Amino acid sequence: MTHDAGAVQTEQERRYEEQQAQLEQRVAEMKHQVLVLSGKGGVGKSTCAANIAYGLSSRGLQVGLLDADLHGPTIPLMTGAEGMRALGGAEGLVPVPVHPNLLVMSMGFLLEDAASPVIWRGPIRANVLRQFVGEVEWGPLDCLVVDLPPGTGDEPLTIAQAFPGADGAVIVTTPQEASLAACRKAINFVRAVELPVLGVIENMSGFACPHCGQVTDVFTRGGGETMATKMGVPFLGRVPLSPEVVQLSDQGRPVLGADRAAAAAAPFAVIVDELAARLGLS
Repeated sequence: MTHDAGAVQTEQERRYEEQQAQLEQRVAEMKHQVLVLSGKGGVGKSTCAANIAYGLSSRGLQVGLLDADLHGPTIPLMTGAEGMRALGGAEGLVPVPVHPNLLVMSMGFLLEDAASPVIWRGPIRANVLRQFVGEVEWGPLDCLVVDLPPGTGDEPLTIAQAFPGADGAVIVTTPQEASLAACRKAINFVRAVELPVLGVIENMSGFACPHCGQVTDVFTRGGGETMATKMGVPFLGRVPLSPEVVQLSDQGRPVLGADRAAAAAAPFAVIVDELAARLGLS
């Protein structure tokens, strides 16, 4: 190794150590961390993450929501913050306040155009995610909710390593077998990185009629709960496929709320209550 190469490596190591120290300092200010993931895409993971974060913040808790999906960030849309920008502060980027007590950070706040693709290899993605934790001015939080991209690749592993003391993971699935199979892999991933599984959410659990509220099974009924029982993990609840959930998410509005239809709001309320109890925040 040449002298110059050794100097570059030393500088990289120094920067990594500084970043790690800053990351650990930020994490120390977060009382709880919850990772939301799924084995495959399209199961409503971001919808669940956004409403969990909103539900906890509506209790008067200070909550952060980190959108760790660098390639397909949808949290800005779902929180009504699309088009907003994350600005620089004295100690890093300032997260975007989207509701009282709820701060959000997303790659979507850094792109010039929401349609611009992010074309990065794994090491760059991992570094950016570490920056989203250590170089964002989160401040003291009662809970950080992390919306992870689907699968068990670089991003989930990076976040799991950034939060070795996290409270655990919430895993989202739909009742169909293709999703359940991927969910089992996600559960085993969480176990492999030595984090607890806080529970499984079965999303799109039947179709809720917007007129009468009756729920009609579209997939196999109870698939998510049965799978959770067989895997030995808690089941947090099921959320029906509701037109109101889709409309509210596209409008950047939370599903929870006193003026929301019970078919949409009630299942999320049950899930947030159960999760808050598991975190000791009830």
